[in-house]
Amino acid sequence: MTSVGVPATARARADAGPERGPAASPWLPRAPCTPESCLADPGQAVAGVRRAVRWFTAATVLLVGIVLSPPARRCSAARRDRLTARWCRAVVLAFGVRIEVIGGEGDGPVRVPGGALVVANHVSWLDVPLLASVRPGRNLAKSEVGAYPVLGPLAARGATIFLERDRLRALPGTVAEMAGALRAGSTVVAFPEGSTWCGGVYGRFRNAVFQAALDAGAPVRPVRIRYRLRTPAGTRTASAAAFVGDDTLLASLRRVVAARGLVAEVTVLPPLPLAARRDRGALARAAQVAVAGEEAAGGVPAGEAGPYGIHAPLHTSPTAATGGGSAVPLARTPPDPDEGRNAVLRS
Repeated sequence: MTSVGVPATARARADAGPERGPAASPWLPRAPCTPESCLADPGQAVAGVRRAVRWFTAATVLLVGIVLSPPARRCSAARRDRLTARWCRAVVLAFGVRIEVIGGEGDGPVRVPGGALVVANHVSWLDVPLLASVRPGRNLAKSEVGAYPVLGPLAARGATIFLERDRLRALPGTVAEMAGALRAGSTVVAFPEGSTWCGGVYGRFRNAVFQAALDAGAPVRPVRIRYRLRTPAGTRTASAAAFVGDDTLLASLRRVVAARGLVAEVTVLPPLPLAARRDRGALARAAQVAVAGEEAAGGVPAGEAGPYGIHAPLHTSPTAATGGGSAVPLARTPPDPDEGRNAVLRS
């Protein structure tokens, strides 16, 4: 199966599987999170019968989306957004994940007049339908996604903007496409960390996607995603939803389907103030501070950014590599590779 608008090189890389571990291109974003260090304790599991029900429900909801996506494209934009939000919410619920939305406007899809760049931290494949259930829009995704079975065609039909991450020269064109979508009034959804993190820590927000908002004069809406496990003993950070390192999609799906008490918490934060729009670097830092919230730590007051972004959000999950919920500072990510190498995107 070939995907419209997806380069052949991307299809070849997709055939080889997800590329979230050490990458061939040294400048690609990488997270220190691994299944061994972050996914050791996924929590209690539900019974086998409930897992089977979840698998069946999820497959049914996905099939309904595939069948109805062509006629849905002929609906008005507002109606299409409502249908997309409901379907994506159904997808997340089918996997046994409860959704809690904090902020925004009521219980329906969050709306901002005109185009807006929605940016969020990235933990899991669940993030995409989760955000779409709150704020449907055009997603920025790595080009390999377009070649995935089932998900690829759905992404292409959803007007996903594909980014060839290992072709630095293609970045200005992708930013221009994002800016054009924003000028046309579309919502564009991006994960500026560039890779998934376990949820107990945050990666540095890369600057390039924010150039599109500056070029289009569009607002930036930060969103914080957290996954929690609710147990009789209380609530804690959930590792079950994380999709990190060399983890496989099938293994991640199995963890989510088996998880008991998994809650996805989406906090829709206020649009960034105009004072934060001096340049794309300032905009990226402001968005990262907003998303990290009170978890920014490591010797820098909450809300301040260091040379690599937010300093060491504490990993307080019982699934930390050291065990017992001890605070482990974030291993800082390297500087943004597009700084100093993409003069065409400089502010």
